[in-house]
Amino acid sequence: MKDKLKSNMLCSESFEGKTLSLGGGENGIWKKYSIFQEQCSMSLDKILSVLRYLLDLSVRRNLAEGILLSGGLDTSIIASIASKYTSLKAFTVAFKEAPAPDIGYASIVARNLGLKHFVYYFGERELYESIHQTIDILKTFDPMEVRNSAAIYIALRRAREEGVSTVLTGDGADEIFAGYSFFFNLDKIRLKLELERIQEAMFFSSIPLARNLSMEARLPYLDPDLRSFAAEIPPEYKVREERGAIWGKWILRKAYEETLPEEIVWRIKTPIEFGTGTTILPELFNRKISDEEFEKKKKEYLERDRVTIQNKEQLFYYEIYRNIIGVPRPPKEGRACPYCNSAIGERATYCRTCGASIQEGIK
Repeated sequence: MKDKLKSNMLCSESFEGKTLSLGGGENGIWKKYSIFQEQCSMSLDKILSVLRYLLDLSVRRNLAEGILLSGGLDTSIIASIASKYTSLKAFTVAFKEAPAPDIGYASIVARNLGLKHFVYYFGERELYESIHQTIDILKTFDPMEVRNSAAIYIALRRAREEGVSTVLTGDGADEIFAGYSFFFNLDKIRLKLELERIQEAMFFSSIPLARNLSMEARLPYLDPDLRSFAAEIPPEYKVREERGAIWGKWILRKAYEETLPEEIVWRIKTPIEFGTGTTILPELFNRKISDEEFEKKKKEYLERDRVTIQNKEQLFYYEIYRNIIGVPRPPKEGRACPYCNSAIGERATYCRTCGASIQEGIK
């Protein structure tokens, strides 16, 4: 028996033979079919078909001049769709001082799709300049956020130099289709709850970083119609075992396994910092900052600012943050981070300002 999807939003019978309008407005497709309120089932093939349709629709709504191409599943899917409708410039960046696997994978995708591909290697000096800009724009000294976003900022700036003002990104796929490894061991109920929680708090630095450069980042995975449909896909189709391993975004992989090269579809999720090589930054700061200096400043900032510094990399970022933005202050109302005093959301499990884990949960 084929896998079935239970949904009160759309049934396979109602979808057959229908032409869905691009002009339906927010959640237009689902409003159009809201008369089908009875429970109905959809085969796995139909789920895949509707998913491909909605992604195609979302990309058409968000067509851009360029794409930040990592060669991962998410950006490769977007590139494969967008390239059918427009001439697309693809941008991939990497740190000169470290291995950067994104270059190889992105090159495979660009060749496969016939994209004009710009590969750019940045050095240490440019990276430090980008770190300053990133901290100023995002108001954070969270090491992971800075590490990832500094590379994004460099890619956006490189795109602007090529005359691009609008760029596509793959942001949002991990949050709506369960791409992160911390989802893999959750039962179905917990997985659904965690996806809802993370979607409430999700933030994508590409948006403010692009805005700072007078550009626009467009995120097809956040299209309301796509998100509405994705929310109805059972958790077991998002995290699933295949090929002897557990995979996140399983339904996305199955939807495009005949469209993209196998090594792209079944590529293990690689965070931006690993793909671009900025994961080497902790090692660089460990060499540049002595243990004596670190311990002295860690104590000083704890006593003076009531800010707990976790490591040398964070110390470097905090001093930039402190110089540009100032010492974090606790909010007048609501929760405050116990490590840096910044305001945090009621359901937050980590602090967006310093990156510290607030409680047992997922970051």
